[in-house]
Parts: sequence; C-alpha cells; structure tokens
Amino acid sequence: MTEVFIYDHVRTPRGRGKKDGALHEVPSVRLAAKTLEAIRDRNGLDTATVDDIIMGCVDPVMEAGAVIPRGAAFEAGYSTKAPGMQISRFCASGLDAVNFAAGKIAQGADDIVIAGGVESMSRVGLGMSGGAWFMDPSVNFPAYFMPQGVSADLIATKYGFSRDDVDAYAVESQKRAANAWERGYFKNSVIPVKDINGLTILDRDEHMRPGTDMQALASLNPSFQLPGEMGGFEAVGIQAHPEVERINYVHHAGNSSGIVDGAAAVLLGSRAGGESMGLKPRGRIKAFANIGSDPALMLTGPVDVTEKLLKRSGMTLADIDLFELNEAFAAVVLRYMQAFDIPHDQINVNGGAIAMGHPLGATGAMILGTVLDELERRDLKTALVTLCIGAGMGTATIIERV
Repeated sequence: MTEVFIYDHVRTPRGRGKKDGALHEVPSVRLAAKTLEAIRDRNGLDTATVDDIIMGCVDPVMEAGAVIPRGAAFEAGYSTKAPGMQISRFCASGLDAVNFAAGKIAQGADDIVIAGGVESMSRVGLGMSGGAWFMDPSVNFPAYFMPQGVSADLIATKYGFSRDDVDAYAVESQKRAANAWERGYFKNSVIPVKDINGLTILDRDEHMRPGTDMQALASLNPSFQLPGEMGGFEAVGIQAHPEVERINYVHHAGNSSGIVDGAAAVLLGSRAGGESMGLKPRGRIKAFANIGSDPALMLTGPVDVTEKLLKRSGMTLADIDLFELNEAFAAVVLRYMQAFDIPHDQINVNGGAIAMGHPLGATGAMILGTVLDELERRDLKTALVTLCIGAGMGTATIIERV
C-alpha cells in the first residue's frame, strides 16, 4: 500500500452561527473556496494535478448542495480537471473526507487529494436536510432516537459526571483556546476570510468566551431537561438503559459545542505526488477506522472506535502522545478520559468546540490540523483524532509527524 502524507492544512476562523455572526454574509461555497485558494497559494499547487477534492457537509442542501467542493473549485479558480465530491457522516464528515482521500491514495488511485469540510450553520440550519432518523418511526424507534443533548445527559448520569464536572471541563476548554490564540498556536493554519474588496471579515474564532468561570456557568439552566421530561425522550433513554432511574440534566450552552460557520482543507498525497510538486510532508496517515455504537448513548462511539483502531493498527494507548476528541458535549470527553484513564494534559490541549465551536462538516479536518501543529510544536510523534457521531457511530484516525 502507498504511504499517505499530509502536506499542509488550513482552516477559516469559526464565525458565530447566527445572523449577527461575522461569516453569515459568506455562503458555504465561498468559505470552502477560501480554503482551496489558501492551499493552492501556500504550496504553489498546479490544480490540474489535483486528483480529487473531497469535503464533508452535514446538511448539503440549498446553497450548500450540488457537490459543494466542485462549486468551490470553480470559485477558487481551480483547473476544471480537478473533480469534487461531498460526503456526510454527520459530525465526523471532515475527518472521514480525509480518511476517504487517504484510502484512495493508499490504493494508488490518486496522488494528490484535497480533503476537508464546510458548514455555514447560520445560513443552512442544523437538520435542514431532514432524514428518516429524525422523522420515520420505523427508523427512530429501533435507533432510540432522542436529541443529542439528552444522550449527553444520559452519558453524564450513567458514568457519574456532575454539573460541576462538566462545567469545570468547559471552563478549561475556554482557557486553553484563549491561551492558544494568545500564544499564536493557530497563526500558521487559520486564514482570514476577506470580502470582495480584500477587507478582512473575520480572522479569529468568534465564539470564544475566555472570561467564562464556574459562577457564570452555574447561572445557566439545563438546555435539554424540557425535551427530556416533557418530550418523552428521558423515557426512551431509560428504556435503552434501565439501570438509569432518571436522567440528571447537566448540559447547557456553556458546556456544549457552539454552533458556528467555518471550513477546512487538508492537502494529502503520495510521496511521488508530493515530490513532483516540491512539497515536504509534515505528517503521515497511519491508520483509520469507523464503527457503529450504542444509538441511545449515541456519543460514546469514540471509545469503541479507539479500541477497534488500536487493535487493527497493533498499537496501544501508550503509543499515542496526544489525543484530539471533538467537544460535542463535555461529558463526551470526560467519558473518553475515564474509559482510557487519559490525563487531561494529553487531550484537547488547545481547547475545542466548547470554546471555539463545531462547524459540523469541517470540524474533523480542523482538529486533525490542530493536533498536527501541536505535535510539531511539542516535538512529539503520534496523535489520535476522533469524533462522536449522530445515531451512534465513531470515527478515528492516527497520524504521525514526519
């Protein structure tokens, strides 16, 4: 199998996913195009040699539909020889785009692929693409369908995480993200989004609240108690996990991932592909895996897929220097740390989606880039990147610094 190398990565800042957010005026295709432009210009890329452009997009409808990476390539001025495709595996779409690209390169089908993702959540709202999982009883009954926040509270209850536990985790995420920005850890990967006149619209993650403390979070009411108790979803959770007598509702906007706009791109290729363009590899895709997991708990897939990936790759937890797990909800990360006895100083060391936000289709590619930068900064070797996924799934990738 051909080795797969990471040559570069970029992302936009994350804009607040509301109508008053800085990136609300920027359509999804333009956000994606900005990352394609940056990858091309930073690397002197001959776009006629790009074998594919693969992007995750969780709600590929309306302006985000119609194979958005192909449209983004047109807008970015790429050669018409560069094709595109979009994929969705809910929150892991951006990482799965990278994995899909890596598989094509490993098989020798492609030499240069750009992978990543995009989501403009202020313009194409969460769940706009609909689907049987939400709406069809023949699907959502056996899937124990419930809002993800209720599943997060079910996890917190089942595994013993209190309101103080999840709030303390959220405060630390904010502190780490603020520290990373202040120390310039993102300066080489975050590209400013500019308007048609070249004026900067946004050059910094907009969702962060670095002054957040335990007292501020304590004033917030649980976000998912009403759908849990009044909507009947608590009964669904208890039916799936009868060992839980009642759900303790601990999650709210301050300890859950933020709704934001953003895009990311990762330049991948074979050794021969990189050498043909004078590119120097920064990392290597070592292994990746997907798995289905408990659909009621829904968000514990990272535990299951990590076990599967380590077994398939012949590695152990001791071989991993850093972990990056999307902060969909605080309890997701706390459960992962609990399951594997991972110290907090090894995971999400620069904060995560609680502080900076979660642009669904792009996040997986974003956090892969974040942890690659951190491996370089710390002179470490190996990282594992993983995300929880709607409907109970998990995706994970192991990368090595070159």
